[in-house]
Amino acid sequence: MERELLLKYGIPEMLKRMGITELNSGATTGTRWLKTNGDITQSVSPIDGATIARIKNASLEDYEKTMADAQAAFKVWRSIPAPARGEVVRRIGISLREHKNDLGKLVTLEMGKILQEGLGEVQEMIDICDFAVGQSRQLYGFTMQSERPKHRMFDQYHPYGILGLITSFNFPVAVWAWNSMLAAVCGDVVVWKPSSKTPLTAIAVQNIIRKVLKDCKVPEGVFNLVIAKSSVLGDNFLEDNRIR
Repeated sequence: MERELLLKYGIPEMLKRMGITELNSGATTGTRWLKTNGDITQSVSPIDGATIARIKNASLEDYEKTMADAQAAFKVWRSIPAPARGEVVRRIGISLREHKNDLGKLVTLEMGKILQEGLGEVQEMIDICDFAVGQSRQLYGFTMQSERPKHRMFDQYHPYGILGLITSFNFPVAVWAWNSMLAAVCGDVVVWKPSSKTPLTAIAVQNIIRKVLKDCKVPEGVFNLVIAKSSVLGDNFLEDNRIR
């Protein structure tokens, strides 16, 4: 029934607007998609078992290229004023609003939850963007009197560095936003490894934010995506000391 509803709304056109092609790259550093070297896998809709599209997964070599960009981007991103980072997040929220219907339908198609819940998940992404924008101007620290003359003590938060983010299939996009938007305003960069069952929604999200990153001149490597099987990128991802 849900499949018939999506067919009525035009799946091929929706996929095209989301930047989903027959064969898709499995890694990006923000605005640049890598020519990945991993295995080809399929995204299959749980609604009827039909293949939606294929993905050329990332290899360990592709992961290393992504991590190198993430490390370089962090050195720049952390020095950008938090309100300016918040402006990027604000514009990401606007872009998500513009693509809410399409992304919600894709969540339903690839993950299987009802359409209203797919749309609701995208709304949660929009809501956390609004919250994070406010937080970008509230990264306060304490100040206090010192026992030394003409001195004052204060504390200041510093970003961690690279955030490693693994999302499960049942919340394929909201969990990314919950973590990534707050990390971004705090000066951290993100390497996202989505569930192998829902890679297309992750690709669509990266396509949605791509123009914002380009227009705002965000350093390449702040919002990264790596799609790979757990046998290729699993425990080694969790144990990577470059990820704080």
